[in-house]
Amino acid sequence: MNILRRFCSVFVLLAAPLALLGVGGKVTPSPAKSYRAYVGTYTAKTNSKGIYEFDFDPATGKMSAVQVAGETKDPSWVVVHPNGKYLYSVNEMGKASAISAFAIDPKNGKLTLLNQLPSLGEDPCFLSFDRTGKFLFVANYTSGNVAVFPLLADGKLGEHTALQQDSGTLGLNKERQEGPHAHFIAPSTHNRFAYVADLGLDHVLVYKFDSAKGTLEPTGGSASAELKSGAGPRHVVFSDSGRFMYVVSEMASAVTVFANENQEAFRAIQTLPMLPTGFSGRNDAAEIEIHPSGKFLYASNRGHDSIIEYSIDARTGMLTPVADVPTGGKEPRHFAIDPTGNFLLAENQLSDTIAEFRIDSASGKLTPTGETLSVPSPVCIAFLSIQ
Repeated sequence: MNILRRFCSVFVLLAAPLALLGVGGKVTPSPAKSYRAYVGTYTAKTNSKGIYEFDFDPATGKMSAVQVAGETKDPSWVVVHPNGKYLYSVNEMGKASAISAFAIDPKNGKLTLLNQLPSLGEDPCFLSFDRTGKFLFVANYTSGNVAVFPLLADGKLGEHTALQQDSGTLGLNKERQEGPHAHFIAPSTHNRFAYVADLGLDHVLVYKFDSAKGTLEPTGGSASAELKSGAGPRHVVFSDSGRFMYVVSEMASAVTVFANENQEAFRAIQTLPMLPTGFSGRNDAAEIEIHPSGKFLYASNRGHDSIIEYSIDARTGMLTPVADVPTGGKEPRHFAIDPTGNFLLAENQLSDTIAEFRIDSASGKLTPTGETLSVPSPVCIAFLSIQ
């Protein structure tokens, strides 16, 4: 179990108690007969109506036809609360950006809006829960800040308890790194810190987190992980032990491995390219995930339109490239590994499809199953156990 797993890219077994939650909201897997998958989308300039859902059979990989779960604007990131009762989404709408809370109908999966609050920044692109499930973290990309919202007993969002503006030395790219751009936030193993990947600053920042008050404070000093200038860190995952951190850099199209010194300071030990030799087209790296077994790591390319596979050395944390597999569509902004680890679902944003791949448990290699779903502008998936 990797301890910093995304809640969207993040697969959640919601019948598990909160005490089993790992960093970023991952829990210890348990058998389930089936899952409901929620799909976040972009609605602007598309025919999407908001959040969609479909049933998923982890034994066969069978996916039901999609239907609208809840209408809302630009829900580009969605997470399901560990109790299985609530779903939260960003509304990525520039200066009008918001965070929405929904109640989940246990019978049909439909969503009912509970409340909506301003995200306190522009273009929120990532959500995660603290380890207790009492607070929701949000990363606002364009404004480069992060915030914390308490979750009330009825599932509604409370008024924010923290708001921090990222700061530091900007990267080399004057067009894309003209300011801080928070792209990811999730808590540490012991819930004492929050890690923030900032694309504009070429750092994974570390904030102190008070889990009683829901507050964030800068750590200062050397408490961060530094990427090569111009790399543009986007998302982060951790090894099961917490000893190693893996960062996908959007602009450099690379994965960097860091050794975790003390949960505050990190040392880069390996950087690997995500593109084949000779590729010269446009590419933006996007998602990164560790397989539930902890043996394999996957990352996606937009432009090359592929998933690259790595094997993980459990002792050293180092990666070895295995293969790269076309996603069968354009712009795989996100992909998700089902909670059993049997299948990977790649969301091809510009092709309006979700393509399914079977994962070989011994090698980690991906094989297309031929199963695809038509979904307008799919960019995020979150699972809910319905056993």
